[in-house]
Amino acid sequence: MTRLELYHDKPKQYSRKGPLFFILACIILTVGFFVFRYFYFSTIRIEAPSEDLGRKVVIHLPNGQKVYTYENLIIEKDGKKYYKGERNTIDLTGGKVDYKNWK
Repeated sequence: MTRLELYHDKPKQYSRKGPLFFILACIILTVGFFVFRYFYFSTIRIEAPSEDLGRKVVIHLPNGQKVYTYENLIIEKDGKKYYKGERNTIDLTGGKVDYKNWK
């Protein structure tokens, strides 16, 4: 072995299998991720329970305003009528309840 061969490194030869394997692995992992995500989200169904709100009613207040609501959202406490919504409560005392189908 000559000094030139001994002290000078030979250029490394890269195989073409390395980058090809890496690209193929990335494609397979990406496809696998999206397939898993599709089937995972299609199997989970979260549905809110159906709530029976009753018949539709119109409440005519003494000041002339109208309140459109459902029958089961009206509660009576201590002789007074209240609308009990999800976030608020409205006093409907003195209003006349009229059962009408409104849109």
